[in-house]
Amino acid sequence: MGCSTGGCGSSSGGSGGCNRMNTYDWFADIPLAPGEAFNIVEVSFKNGSRKEYFKNSKHLDLFKGDLVVVKASVGYDVGEVSLSGELVKMQMRKKKVKDDENILSILRIATEEEVQKLKELRNKENETMKMARVIAREQELEMKIGDVEYQGDGKKVTFYYTSDGRVDFRELVKKYVTNFKTKIEMRQIGARQEAQRLGGVGSCGRELCCSSFLNEFKSVTTGAARYQQLSINSDKLSGQCGRLKCCLNYELDTYTEALKTIPKKVDKLKTEEGTAYLRKTDIFKMEMTYNINKTSTYYKLSVEDVRKVQKMNRDGEIPKTLANFNIVEEPAEKEKNYDDLVGQVSLNTLVKKPKSRNKKKRRNNNNSNNRQNTAEKTQANTNNNKQETASNRNTQRKPNRQKKRRKPRPQKPNDGNKS
Repeated sequence: MGCSTGGCGSSSGGSGGCNRMNTYDWFADIPLAPGEAFNIVEVSFKNGSRKEYFKNSKHLDLFKGDLVVVKASVGYDVGEVSLSGELVKMQMRKKKVKDDENILSILRIATEEEVQKLKELRNKENETMKMARVIAREQELEMKIGDVEYQGDGKKVTFYYTSDGRVDFRELVKKYVTNFKTKIEMRQIGARQEAQRLGGVGSCGRELCCSSFLNEFKSVTTGAARYQQLSINSDKLSGQCGRLKCCLNYELDTYTEALKTIPKKVDKLKTEEGTAYLRKTDIFKMEMTYNINKTSTYYKLSVEDVRKVQKMNRDGEIPKTLANFNIVEEPAEKEKNYDDLVGQVSLNTLVKKPKSRNKKKRRNNNNSNNRQNTAEKTQANTNNNKQETASNRNTQRKPNRQKKRRKPRPQKPNDGNKS
């Protein structure tokens, strides 16, 4: 059963990315004498959502990541070896599992046909869960089917559900048997167990603690948030399960130990200026901030000075002001500018500068202006050419010829005979 993260191909001692709730085997590379190895193996089912212990009665050579066939109450199941060796003994002691006859045995290493059948059943689980939710909604039961797990041979289906109270699912089981035609097992789990089985990513950006390494769920109260001076915001303090985050308990002991050094009953300090009220306590810097009533002045006092003022108030002395005890923060030192001993070498020439749109606009404007200027020049040139051609024509014309006067015709002499 591979995964996209490549966790299954890790070393024998490492934890795989596809298998939740892994345990690092520190003794994986340490050779042991024959016959000294612990004969019980930890086997995980459905990528680590469920783990059980089985006896290696046939003394098979098993390593982390091997798929094995184990005996079940009805038929057989197929799982992955998640831990072997001496660490299994420590895990059994931690989970209070006894080495007795109730521990079932490993039958054999899984064959390719059994692995292929297991993959088909895993692909079938999502559709089965949808049908189971529809049937439960038709029965009007106040329950939520959170996860479904098929057994390796397909003879049994386990439904994990969450509910606020007890649920009478006798009729529901009958409907499931008629629809799925297998043996049905119903298991009620809590909201945190549901998040542990489903997995996910928390608000911190890391994998959920309950699905990666957390085995025990301790009670978390709002007092843990108050000790750490966190605002009581249910949206920020609750995890994906809807309960308070388990990580609120991680640093609680550190905060409770640090609070023991903080003086008690110092919420109010009397001064001549007025009553000073405690506004903030910085556990890490061991500082306490006070504010005079109805003023905007704040005084930051150390824990020792607070004890002094408290003792003065007990003795009946009232200090004039808390300004004498105020901690003045020193200005931060300016960073020194060191000389560049490497040289004035820069790689800016290799960096491609983004082309600016302004250059394109400028080019377009220049092109338009050039076109307009060229048009005007061509128009002026054409006008000049026309004028030159007209003047040339006038100069090339021939002078006007004077019209010749016609000579008068000679008159015929008058004959006297004619009358």
